[in-house]
Amino acid sequence: MASSKKRILLVLADEDTIRLVQHHILSGAAYDVSVTRRAEEAPAAVARLRPDLLILGDSLPDGDHLALAAQLLEQQPTLPIILFSSSQEGNLSRQAIRLGLVDWITPPIGVEDFKSAVQRGLARSQHWHTWLQQEAARYTGPLLQQVDELQTLARVGRTVTAQLEVDRVLSAVVDAAVELTGAEEGSLLLLERETGDLYMRAARNFKDEFVRTFRIKAEDSLAGEVMRTGEPLFFDAEAPHKLKTEYLVHALIYVPLTAHGQTVGVLGVDNRETARPFEKRHAVLLTALADYAAIAIENARLFAETEAARGNLESILTQITDGVIVLDSADRVVLMNPAARAILGLPDDDLNGQPANEVLPDKTIRQVLAGESVNTSQIEIEGQDKRFYDLQVTAIEGVGRVITLHDISYLKEIDRIKSEFVNTVSHDLRSPLTAILGYVELISRVGPVTPQQEEFIGRAVESVDNITHLITDLLHLGRAEIGADPLEALTLAPIIEAALDGFRPQADKKQQTLVVEVAASLPQVEGNPVRLRQVLDNLIGNAIKYTPTGGLVALRCVEEGGQLILSVADTGVGIPAEEQNRIFDRFYRATNVPTDSQGTGLGLAITKQIVENHGGRIWLQSAAGGTTFTVVLPAAGALD
Repeated sequence: MASSKKRILLVLADEDTIRLVQHHILSGAAYDVSVTRRAEEAPAAVARLRPDLLILGDSLPDGDHLALAAQLLEQQPTLPIILFSSSQEGNLSRQAIRLGLVDWITPPIGVEDFKSAVQRGLARSQHWHTWLQQEAARYTGPLLQQVDELQTLARVGRTVTAQLEVDRVLSAVVDAAVELTGAEEGSLLLLERETGDLYMRAARNFKDEFVRTFRIKAEDSLAGEVMRTGEPLFFDAEAPHKLKTEYLVHALIYVPLTAHGQTVGVLGVDNRETARPFEKRHAVLLTALADYAAIAIENARLFAETEAARGNLESILTQITDGVIVLDSADRVVLMNPAARAILGLPDDDLNGQPANEVLPDKTIRQVLAGESVNTSQIEIEGQDKRFYDLQVTAIEGVGRVITLHDISYLKEIDRIKSEFVNTVSHDLRSPLTAILGYVELISRVGPVTPQQEEFIGRAVESVDNITHLITDLLHLGRAEIGADPLEALTLAPIIEAALDGFRPQADKKQQTLVVEVAASLPQVEGNPVRLRQVLDNLIGNAIKYTPTGGLVALRCVEEGGQLILSVADTGVGIPAEEQNRIFDRFYRATNVPTDSQGTGLGLAITKQIVENHGGRIWLQSAAGGTTFTVVLPAAGALD
């Protein structure tokens, strides 16, 4: 609590005078007396103590007392100063009056006279203090009012941003409207599009029953006029006036609520009991509040639409049989439907916001998310329900990534049945084809044949050879799918060299350059030498086949991160981008393959199956002017 004592500063040098004033004249609980004995210390003491009265002596050792008085009054113009001087010169009194000193005391003087002079000085101080407060209030009052208004608007603004419940926001807007205008009542009317009526959505100081039942036609009221013009409306009358709103008012302001260029309602305040008119600034304040209300209504509409869309999406995702997982830009779970939980064997716990690499149990999904799988167009996983699912990861701008799991178990079963049928038919066809080929070759041995017959025999032999190659590829694919080939620790370099030796004559015939880069010391792999030779034969053979005369074929094999990376690149025609995701399908051949090029369309399907049987991956990069196939195989022991 602030002290009620009057602060008095003595600027005196004479010790006897100081003791007299302190202990006899200004003694007691009413005063807080401070002393300074030098002129140079006085300005700092005045600034620090802010005294109510200063008593200044004329015998200071370091300065002129009148000059000091002028300095102090410039520093604090309302400071009452009493001059205590032993001089009787008339000129001194005139100087004191010119400076604005409140009194001049000369010895000898009585204690009571001195006290009276002090009281007059303190009274003058109090008078100036009161006058300053009044002047400050006169000048700062409007500013303080504006500050209060701004604080109220800011409070309503915070309510708008913090609340999604529109009724609370609109009630806060109406309360603020009444508070800022000093109105007796406030209301917020909204337009009902179906009927064209205005109904009361929020109100202040109206009876609840009136608020619930109040409705007026927009085209037949002052509020409706505001709806039509989009401009504020003032009403002011000394006598109460009955409006078409069914109640009497002395004064009223209506301002429009505008959203997207359309007026959707009216905010109003009125005085029914007193004839106090509203001011123009009140309309400005109400307009700002009306904007807040319009924002709140629009936010509520958007939120309702968003919630409805979210509800529809959740319903769709709940009912859909495909697994769907939505991740944000940081790969945290945003949404996971029940199908995905069932496929991955996840509980019903809330996983939102958790990192996908910690939540999702499937290793393949985690590898795809980490970018460890280059070809994400054909990835399959086995769910906890022992069914097979096609995995797709799609990036969505502004959202993150979406993982979809589509059940392909029935396709796998169809594929199995088809493979069994093909294998069976292939085995059954080998014997009759061999017999046909044998009999055809015997025709020329049992008697002479004409040149035309010789041509027909050659075509028959060629057709049988093609069918035999196709059957052989089908049987190789069947064995690869079974994956029963024994694996052993082996070195890949000799197999690479043997495969290259087999294709050098073809490359030389087409005047192609073979570039080989095989690391000096490659780790061993767990593999089947026959199947790995098939992989190399298919990749090198295709590169030479589809590279034109004089082109380049490059083979590279290195070790990196506990894996062998084998790549075969060519300068051929390339594979169209839209067909690259099908290039490993059975019987599929790119549309830009020359028509005279022989092939069954099974080589890459067999290659892919063999690579996967060895725990590896294969993908391609292709454009006009060349294709590169890359195979990654784990080093021996990496799969343990």
